[in-house]
Formats: sequence, structure tokens, C-alpha cells
Amino acid sequence: MRRAKRARAAVNSTLTIDVLVALAVVVVTGRLLGKALGWIGQPPVIGEVLAGILLGPSLLGHASPSFEARLFPEAVKPALAVVAQIGVILYMFAVGVEFDAAALRKRAAPFILVSQASIALPFLLGLAIAALIRPEFAGPGVSSAAFALFMGVAMSITAFPVLARILTDRRLARTELGVAALSCAAVGDVTAWCLLAIVVGVTRAALSSAFAAAILAAVFIALMLVVARPIAVRLARAGEPGEATHEAIGWTLAGLLVSAVVAEAIGIHAIFGAFIYGAILPADSAIGRALSIERTPVVTILFLPAFFALTGLRTEIGLVATPHDWAICGLITAAAVAGKFGGTLAGGRFVGLPWRFAARLGILMNTRGLMELVVLNVGLDLGVLSPRLFTMMVLMAIVTTAMTAPLLDALQEEPILVAAEERRQQ
Repeated sequence: MRRAKRARAAVNSTLTIDVLVALAVVVVTGRLLGKALGWIGQPPVIGEVLAGILLGPSLLGHASPSFEARLFPEAVKPALAVVAQIGVILYMFAVGVEFDAAALRKRAAPFILVSQASIALPFLLGLAIAALIRPEFAGPGVSSAAFALFMGVAMSITAFPVLARILTDRRLARTELGVAALSCAAVGDVTAWCLLAIVVGVTRAALSSAFAAAILAAVFIALMLVVARPIAVRLARAGEPGEATHEAIGWTLAGLLVSAVVAEAIGIHAIFGAFIYGAILPADSAIGRALSIERTPVVTILFLPAFFALTGLRTEIGLVATPHDWAICGLITAAAVAGKFGGTLAGGRFVGLPWRFAARLGILMNTRGLMELVVLNVGLDLGVLSPRLFTMMVLMAIVTTAMTAPLLDALQEEPILVAAEERRQQ
């Protein structure tokens, strides 16, 4: 009995060391690549994603399979998956915390149509591509409806946090372009996450059950807004005007976990529950300040790199091996760019934005980054995407995010007049 206990303890100790070593390597590699790419104007997320891919089978596993197996043994991958899921849940909560619905209502009205156009066109192109590639690239046993809907959502995502980081780094966040981009991305993200919740419900169940899941999701959102929000706000306001109390933070995190569990249980996804719970908290409260992305570096520096590493371990560039595969990958990327840029440009022109302003807004909305990777990992976990299509979509996410900075530089801003309504407010 004692020998068995000692053996289990030794195994657990070895696993702990392996997980910690893997995390350390991932964090260091991601930080170094992120800093290196930052020198050429790229957001750090690009370097962190590339770090995961380089440490996975695409490069390290291809060059030295034994070393990659030693660095990421099979026993480590489930532990990394758990860490990655916790990291994404916490990150989506922090994104929700910074989603200031009150401020958005004041400034987003002119951009609601633009944001929906930026989703509608790539969504339709995603449906068209799904019909073309489903026989070859869909996961086994996946319905045509689930695959088509998922492709539509995956093509429609804008990475709100990465976009905000790009605007901040370029000192554009408080400009008219920055306000327009953040407003469109915020509205679009809510639409995209609701669509994703429907897709997850359709994928996990028959259409009748998916309809029930959609009803439950609507009830869940209503209860969060009507019942949970006043309680959460009361907790969030505790301790003001100073720092949030430990008790308030503890209850808030407990509410986050309950919301994530309920969202997962009713057939949508835990990340949706985390985002909703963060969004019902007042962004300007003590809790909002304490749990913002900038104040929780352990999430972005430690947990998220584990998610990128897991994504990299799942991404095998070698699966995209033939000219036909690369043509499909190019088609997906071209459709994603054309849909997001074209939809935003058309919507912007419709509401009267100047051509250059609308074009720069389209470039910013084409940023996909981390949010796209979250959606793609959900699709792979559900079996909607085959590993080969998953790799293609990851490459699309990297390319569309990386092109934002150089295209923005190429299309220089021209002075435009502030809208009459904003002038009156000033």
C-alpha cells in the first residue's frame, strides 16, 4: 500500500515538473517572439501564437520529434488543456469586464449597422465556402447545418482585445477612428458570441434540442441581466471608493464560475457565461478596475500562453501539404479578408463615412487574433473541424491579424470632420 502511494506521489511529482517546465518554455518563447515582432509593429499575440506553433509538430516536432515528445509528453497535454481552458474563461471574463455597455450605448448608434454589415458579409461567404469544402474538410458525422454555421461564425470574428491593443499602441484609441472601431467590434462581438452559442447548441444536439438550448440561452441571458446583475453590481461596488475588498473579489469570482458552469450545462459554452458575467459588472467599479485585463497579468502572461501552446500542438502545418490544400487555405483567407473589409466598407459608406475612413475601419475590423483561436479550438473540440481545416483557419487568423498594422500604415489617415452630434456633445 505504501509502495503504491509512493509510486503515485512520484508520478504526480514528475507530472507537475513536466507541466511547469512546459509552461516556462511556452511563456519565455512567447514573450521573446512577441517582443521581437513588436519591433516591427506587430501585436504581441502574433508572437505568442507563433511560439505555440513553433514548439508543436509543425517545427519542433518535425525537426526533433524526440525532443518535442520530451518537452510535451502525452501526460502533460491534458493538464495543459485544463490550464488553457481556465485561462480562456478568465480572459473572456476580463474582456466582459472591460465591455462598457453604458458608454457603448452613447456612441455606437451610428456604427450598429456598420458592425452588422461587417459580420453579415463574411458570414455569408463562410456559408458558401462551407458548402464547397464540407465533404473533404468537415469533421466526421458533422451535420451540414452545424458545419456551415460554424464556418460563418469563424469568418465573422473580430478580436476586440487585440484591436484595442493595436489602437492603444498607435495612440488611436481616443480618435474618431478608434472610437468607431471599438464600437463596431464591441457590438459585433456580442452578435458573434450569440451566434457561436447557437452553433454549439446545434452541434451538440439535434435541431429540436438545439432550439431548446437557444431558449435556455435566452432565459439565461435574461436572468443574468435582470436577477444576477443587481447582485453582482452590489458586490462590485463594495469597498469603493477605494480598492475592491478580498471578499467582494472572492464572491465575484465565485459568480463567474457559476455562470460558466451554467452556460456549459445548458449547451452553449463556458466562455460565453464568463463573458456575460463580466459584462454585467460596471467597468468603472472597484471590481472592474481590480479584475481588468491590465490588472490581471497572470492571465495574459501565464494562462493564455498555455492556450497558445495547446493551439500550436494542435496545428500541424504539414497537414496542408498539396497545392489543392494551399489553394483552399488561400481561398479561406481571401474570403475572410474580403468579407470583413468589404462588409465594413459598404456599411461605412452607407452611413456616410468617407471612403478612406471606412477603408481604415475595415482594415481594423479584419483583426482576428485570440478570439478567432478561441472559436477554432471550440470547433476542434466539438469535432466540427478536421485537424487539416483547423490548421488552415489558424493560418488565416495569423495572416489577417498580421496584415492590420502594415495596411493601416499604407493607408494614411486624412482629416475628417467630427460628426455633428459629437460636436454638440463637446
